[in-house]
Amino acid sequence: MEAPSSVRHFRRQQHLARPGETRDSIYRVEEGWACRYCLLPDGRRQIAALYLPGDYCEPHWLLSGRADLPVMAMTGLRVREVPLASIHTRPGDGVKRLLGAMVQTLERQSKWIVSLGRKTAVERVSELLGELFERLRENERSSDEFRPIQLTQRDIADVVGLTPVHVNRVLQGLRQRGLVELRGRTLMVRAGDP
Repeated sequence: MEAPSSVRHFRRQQHLARPGETRDSIYRVEEGWACRYCLLPDGRRQIAALYLPGDYCEPHWLLSGRADLPVMAMTGLRVREVPLASIHTRPGDGVKRLLGAMVQTLERQSKWIVSLGRKTAVERVSELLGELFERLRENERSSDEFRPIQLTQRDIADVVGLTPVHVNRVLQGLRQRGLVELRGRTLMVRAGDP
């Protein structure tokens, strides 16, 4: 993006934004993972979006200028901060990229809604892992057969609307089929459809 920007760092579980905060910039993730989530009154969490390296985190801030839901670093995070004022005063390719990022986010959200409403546990987890694999491969431009997934079983459960115990059972089945493997504490997803 041509707009002036600066690099910021966030610690794991540090908030990039809280609900209702006005935003004068957006973030492009350089390294690490972040999520947008909703907390229910009883403390349950639903992760509504995942942001990986190369993604614009909350591109709709360009239009609204404020955060609706909290956004949190899931790992150590390095982002490039892009001031909204510089985008508005210098429209062009930067705005087109942000609008493209908004469309991608909406398309992902539509797929997640269908998955949550109509798919089995195995389908939900498999599709999420497959989507993450593809997004990581696009951003890394690497031919490695496996990609590390920076999510805990609880995080996966909070994306796909299952309990961590159920996610564990699904992952065990995928592991038996050779589609995922555990390396230390890191879940690795293999190329192809889990």
